[in-house]
Amino acid sequence: MLATDPVLVTGAFGLVGTAVVKQLLADGRRVVATDLDVPANRKPAAELIERGVDVRWADLTKPDQVDELLSNVSPRAIVHLAAIIPPQCYARRALARAVNVDATASLVGAASAQPSPPRFVQASSVAVYGARNPHTISDVLTADTPPAPSDNYGAHKVEGEKTVTSSGLDWVVLRLGGVMSTEPRLRVDLDSLYFEAAQPADGRIQTVDVRDVATAFCAATTTERVGEVFLIGGDDTHRRRWADLGTAITAALGLAGGMPPGRPGKPDSDRDWFATDWMDTARSQQVLRFQQHTWPDTLAAMGANAGLKRYPLRLAAPFVRGFLRRRSPYYRAPGRYADPWTALQAKWGDPGPDTATS
Repeated sequence: MLATDPVLVTGAFGLVGTAVVKQLLADGRRVVATDLDVPANRKPAAELIERGVDVRWADLTKPDQVDELLSNVSPRAIVHLAAIIPPQCYARRALARAVNVDATASLVGAASAQPSPPRFVQASSVAVYGARNPHTISDVLTADTPPAPSDNYGAHKVEGEKTVTSSGLDWVVLRLGGVMSTEPRLRVDLDSLYFEAAQPADGRIQTVDVRDVATAFCAATTTERVGEVFLIGGDDTHRRRWADLGTAITAALGLAGGMPPGRPGKPDSDRDWFATDWMDTARSQQVLRFQQHTWPDTLAAMGANAGLKRYPLRLAAPFVRGFLRRRSPYYRAPGRYADPWTALQAKWGDPGPDTATS
């Protein structure tokens, strides 16, 4: 693929999309970015237009807009990142299916109809594997681990993968772990706080720096290893527990001691765990060469990007700890174990797979 060949990035103004577009630019690639034309996207779009990115607004749930986009751009590769992710996918189930499943099918169909069909790089997730109880599972995830989604997001990703892999296009699927931004999230996001507090404190999660995720997607557009599924997680230093994750991040932002303890998962229940785990990334790293930032590197970048704001936050740590404790879904609730799916359903509605696909 030549540097002048256009790469179409969907969901271009999300966390991963922005990082992918910037990395493609740094690699000297020609980028076409598409996303919804909404106020939140216009400022980042203007900044990228100044850097030479071709921005095309489109609603991928509208097949006619998808056809027009592909006809006008004629991409040599598509990085498909547009998605409705947890917990929003539980609250807006119809929209989540329209974006995660139907729009993927429209995009694959339009790509297949091109005179020179592009490579299709599909963003998937370890959510396809479903709940993972570390007390009864001794192995780690691999590309060959059978999917068994516990929620609609994981089920949507399974369907999306099947659409892509059966299309006849050259394809690469990347199943992402816990993507970590290095930009400090100093604005309080109550939904995120609730979601994270619902997780079993001793549940396993493998994080990955968003910069490394971007490197992986860029490499997937040119690798000779098409027709493969790759697990995208950081190196072994990124193998964390949910409790350690929150504690380390708040400390990096100057809030040492600001994270209250969570509840452990129920050891004898394979259902009452979330869909994250550690993974074997040896093959992915061999092919895509994306692991460039260790967990300490990611934390250091978070702290550096927070800058001087870290210092006054130290004084707020005890107050933040009390606030977060009260925001927990288990605050004053009976029992000693986390029950993530019940907690998520109480706030956002049924998180389970769609009836038609479960």
